[in-house]
Amino acid sequence: MLTAYAPLFIWIALIFFMSSDQGSMPATSRFIRPLLEFFFPASSEDTLQFYHFLIRKAAHFSAYALLGLLAARALLFSNSSRRWPCLTFAIVLIVASLDELNQSFSSARSGSPYDVLIDCVGGLFAIAAVWLYMRNGTKGANTLPA
Repeated sequence: MLTAYAPLFIWIALIFFMSSDQGSMPATSRFIRPLLEFFFPASSEDTLQFYHFLIRKAAHFSAYALLGLLAARALLFSNSSRRWPCLTFAIVLIVASLDELNQSFSSARSGSPYDVLIDCVGGLFAIAAVWLYMRNGTKGANTLPA
């Protein structure tokens, strides 16, 4: 049981760590900005900031897609049978909402309902992928590979 839930709890802890000032735009700029300048040397300041914005939103989607995968894995290993999609989505929604609430208390961050929406879409993408895998890939077995 611990091996099923440990990766999920570690990922949630990492999400909350990144919702601190450590994940703010100025903090991520320290390593994203040089990469953007290297790959797009002729781009204007506005273009580079837009690319940085897109990378940050893609990170939201990806982080919560992984959260959805880890939550689905944990729930399926603990035999939550047919309720796993709803429970997985509930976990994604709760973590996303708490993440944005936490950011609203930071001077370097701001909470956004749009980010919660992006997070939920990432989680739904993972839920759909797991559901399709289980439906087509394992001939209806209610398990994921370890």
